[in-house]
Amino acid sequence: MYGFTQYGGPEVQEFLDVPDVESREKSVLIKTKAVGINPADIKVRSGQRTGSIPVDFPMAMCREAAGVVIAADPASGLVPGDKVFGATATGTGALAEKVLLNAAQTAKIPDGVSFEQAACIPVAIGTAWDALQELQLEPGQTLLVLGAGGGVGSHALQLAKHLGVRVIGVASHAKKVLVESYGAQHLDSAQFQDVGVNEETEVDAVLDCVGGETLRLGAALVADKAKIRSVAAAELAKELGGSGVTRRRTTNVFAEVAELIRSGAVAPNVSGVVVFEKAASAVAELESGHALGKTVVVFAD
Repeated sequence: MYGFTQYGGPEVQEFLDVPDVESREKSVLIKTKAVGINPADIKVRSGQRTGSIPVDFPMAMCREAAGVVIAADPASGLVPGDKVFGATATGTGALAEKVLLNAAQTAKIPDGVSFEQAACIPVAIGTAWDALQELQLEPGQTLLVLGAGGGVGSHALQLAKHLGVRVIGVASHAKKVLVESYGAQHLDSAQFQDVGVNEETEVDAVLDCVGGETLRLGAALVADKAKIRSVAAAELAKELGGSGVTRRRTTNVFAEVAELIRSGAVAPNVSGVVVFEKAASAVAELESGHALGKTVVVFAD
């Protein structure tokens, strides 16, 4: 597996020769086909999520995977050979040839959806969908997405468009084409600090994926502060009148999102596919802050 044996920076990551995980109650053991990488994985490795994400050392990095069932808790209704995706079981990670998923957070992959696409659902797309469900925007209202070029942001653009919501995406100039390709208005992040509150920029809700001063600026553009959600700075969002995003992470919700992909309502923004042997470079690219969309690590048969 590719993981870490202690909290720290990139230097604690390495390929580790450890025994395969074993099936247990309320879990699903899979042969891994694809793993999604997310900014939160860096926070887990560095120890910033010790209060919310249990870690059993040594632990593989990442927390979402797709693959083929080897064994499953009978209560899950899954059987060997099923193609599934989900979130990892407590204390375990995903960058390994065999992964243990939480049975209550595992769903079947619909026909027409690839392993790579499914591996993007539990964290990035699922978070974006949960945020929009909380914001309850009406068709024609305007959503401001801060950090619109990343995993959560780029999918929020698509999902909001699917719901008939007008979207403004704040992202770097390099991500302008991406943002506009999803039918959103692009707002250059370098110029965002100069945007004032007026009829053109006033919005009905804010979904923040950046935090800090960017979130403060975005919050100034929405009249109803309860319509602020942040996946990057929940505490600051609360100070400003909003909140973080409450994740549902259930089999039913994941299946719902997978159906949105199957129907074409949303297309997972997979900007890079990397083989497992190059997992280190994939994590480094994400940590550099230059990753566009989602990077997925794949495993050979």
